[in-house]
Amino acid sequence: MAFQEVVHSALTGNSEVAKHQRFAENRMDTHKNAPLTPKGREAMVRSVVEAGLSKAVAARQFNTTPKTVAKWVKRFRAEGVDGLRDRSSRPLSSPSQTAPATCAVIETLRRQRHTGQQIATEVGVSAATVSRILRRLRLSRIRDLEPAAPVRRYERAAPGEMIHIDIKKLGRFSRIGRRITGDRTGYSHCRGLGWEFVHVCIDDHSRVAFSEIKPDQTADSAVAFLKAAVAYYKSLGVTVTRVMTDNGGCYLGFAFRQACQDLGLKHVRTRPYTPKTNGKAERFIQTALREWAYAQAYPTSDRRAAQLPIWLHKYNWHRPHGGINFQPPISRLGLTEDNLLRLHS
Repeated sequence: MAFQEVVHSALTGNSEVAKHQRFAENRMDTHKNAPLTPKGREAMVRSVVEAGLSKAVAARQFNTTPKTVAKWVKRFRAEGVDGLRDRSSRPLSSPSQTAPATCAVIETLRRQRHTGQQIATEVGVSAATVSRILRRLRLSRIRDLEPAAPVRRYERAAPGEMIHIDIKKLGRFSRIGRRITGDRTGYSHCRGLGWEFVHVCIDDHSRVAFSEIKPDQTADSAVAFLKAAVAYYKSLGVTVTRVMTDNGGCYLGFAFRQACQDLGLKHVRTRPYTPKTNGKAERFIQTALREWAYAQAYPTSDRRAAQLPIWLHKYNWHRPHGGINFQPPISRLGLTEDNLLRLHS
């Protein structure tokens, strides 16, 4: 099993903070109909400098004041087009700003887990000043004091060493929903049609997926799906040895445990309330919802169900997967040319 540690860098140090501050200062959110964008200012000053309009006439034309026109004309004559860009409104100097040495002391105490009120008392400044400095340093919250824990990503060495199983609940419908049509007429007739449960399975190493729609999420449906999944991978030349599920009721009962024993599988369960342990199945469900279930306006849920095998074929055989260097999942099974032709025909 191969592990990868992904560390998310934290914003530490004054240089990083200053960089984000400069970005915020140089950015201005302009209304889409604002007349005096940099392009609008250029047109205004050129109407005065080149076309010979008076400042009062230009002000009426561009819906501003003569004083504003004079300001931009002066900048244009001094700096050219570059002078028409937005500038930071921050003053050049702030004599009453908290001294850098005091800010450094505040940062040091904060990293020692002192509260804002404690820091204010020890340093001799107001709590509001401490809060403002900590916000600028991005140390307001306790969780900001340490970098995020590394995400451990694992991948089994060979296909079949582990498959991930999960269930997604989807509502049934007999017509296109009001969220797409905007028409509430007759919407009540679609209620009460019940639910259908998409049982999904994905191989840890290859990402080859298998899925079926069941009427419920009982132990009988879970066992039937497990047997169908194992048979599907066997048809591809893959022998499954482990299965990972969450702690749903259908996976905890005797029936599922007995099915795993009959199939020679080791059953691994995720830690409670930790869905990231089964992350490959969770991510596959997101992809299936985006690219299959919600990809188009199906007239009925039965039409949606009919499209699932077609999309699964595309996912396994043709769709590039970002987790395996943008190759289709089937490429990781090491199938020979004869097997590829037989299975893909």
